Amino acid sequence: MRARLTLSVTLVAALSVAAIACQGNPGKGASSPGGKGAPRAASAAVDYNPQPYDNIKDGGTFTTAGTFDDQGNPFNVNSTLTASRIWAWYNADAITYSPTGAVQYNPDYYSDVKVEVVGGNQRVILTINPKATFNDGTPIDWTAIRATWKANNGSDKAFDTSSTDGYDQITSVEKGANAKQAIIDFKGVNASWSTLFTTFLHPKAATVDNFNKAYVKKPHPEWGAGPYTVSKWDTHSGDITFVRNPKWWGRKGKLDKRVYVNLESTAATNAFKNGQLDYTSAVDAESLKQLKGIKGTEIRSGGSPFEYSLYFNTKSPVLSDPDVRHAIEESVDRSQIANIQFQGLDYKEPLPGSAVLYSFQKGYQDNLSAVVKYAPDAAGKLLDADGWKPGPDGIRAKNGKRLEVGYTLLGDEPLSKATAGAFAAMLKPIGVRLVIKKADEADFSKILSDRRFDLFLSGNRSMDPFGARYLCDFYCSDRASNITGAGTPALDEQIHATTRIADLDQQIAATDKVERAALRQYAFLPLYSGPSTYAVKKGLANVGATIFYNPLPETVGWQK
Repeated sequence: MRARLTLSVTLVAALSVAAIACQGNPGKGASSPGGKGAPRAASAAVDYNPQPYDNIKDGGTFTTAGTFDDQGNPFNVNSTLTASRIWAWYNADAITYSPTGAVQYNPDYYSDVKVEVVGGNQRVILTINPKATFNDGTPIDWTAIRATWKANNGSDKAFDTSSTDGYDQITSVEKGANAKQAIIDFKGVNASWSTLFTTFLHPKAATVDNFNKAYVKKPHPEWGAGPYTVSKWDTHSGDITFVRNPKWWGRKGKLDKRVYVNLESTAATNAFKNGQLDYTSAVDAESLKQLKGIKGTEIRSGGSPFEYSLYFNTKSPVLSDPDVRHAIEESVDRSQIANIQFQGLDYKEPLPGSAVLYSFQKGYQDNLSAVVKYAPDAAGKLLDADGWKPGPDGIRAKNGKRLEVGYTLLGDEPLSKATAGAFAAMLKPIGVRLVIKKADEADFSKILSDRRFDLFLSGNRSMDPFGARYLCDFYCSDRASNITGAGTPALDEQIHATTRIADLDQQIAATDKVERAALRQYAFLPLYSGPSTYAVKKGLANVGATIFYNPLPETVGWQK
């Protein structure tokens, strides 16, 4: 996550989600896929046809690929990016961010926000719009804020929450001057507090049973609130349609309908070419080639808050050995992976060096290069020292067990298969046999939550700019979102200490130091990031490459 819905980092997008990138400025021993002139920072450009609300037509339909997904509660650890995007169309978008990460309060939900620090402790006072009401008639008041906090603060382990960070720093949520005011008290200071209440739960949705199970294949529009609500949810096809919400108190949505059609990436490309979709992702050079030049459409491309990484399951027998993991990381030429992923795309960027910050963000450091270099010769020596001896076919063995590692491949896309083949070719010279295991894209969440993999390539999207907040979600040993299973209690304490630093710049500096220690677990290898590139029908407003910005649903539509 980094798929994070302001909520925070849950692992989210499989390889087929659109993030397109090339990398440059590689580490020692790697070639630059961008060639000479590759930039030193990833792109921070946006491209989404920004239009003011009054310049958008009333009416029309906006149709894209997507579905409700297995777990529709974005606070749940098993939620995906798709589920988070669906949620935002019929639930509160109370706090959003500009493309560069500036905080934006939505007055339709929070009519006033005050933040103060007294005696070293932070207090946030949220005054909720008097008209704000859930669709079932329940007033949106301080109890929704309290319910969201209690479900996510970690005090009750029965909640399958995505992240407790920040919520566990809150000491109380109380009623203020009236029920429409929530007073939130923190222990210490939390610079990224806004990520905690960008949206919120209906109190009925915040029981353990409902939090974990109610949104599994069920949208529960009666617990929602916003300019749109669910009109049709087809449990067989996975298609979902939103229409204007007659109970909405703010600016009405410009669209008559917002439609998601459940299609995989290749089918989505064909559907766009046939005029069935208004917008789709260009997932590789071939799809971009197919999507370019279609009459009445345009390509929008800009920076991306995505990052794709290779995850090691430290609980699997062969990868429980840190020396094996270290050797595999040293044998992976990340630049070659980028070359495969983005051949034919006119884009360059440096290799990513962090799980929590992007190279265009203030305070970013290439932490990975301080820990791992591309060095297959050194990888072989590491395995020699660890007792893995080459066999007649070159594959190493130890105590009668061959060094065979699984790689879980989602779907059947040529690009994904080529990437898997490249990994296999890289590992073979050091005596590791990669066994490619195919899996259905629909099993993505289960593969992660049940750790049904040895090696797995997956992506995360940052929904807010506060990367340091998510360090624990990647690296803490007791986090379900840490799908590698790596970490130690001592490292956990170092990570938790960074969250108690009040100054944001100092917090980022401390985070960089701790992340280097976390990367020495050799369980997580950042691979590439890149731009977001989309094919869009001309005239579609406030849709495209937005980085941290999520336009409010009522502002999406067709330009006058």
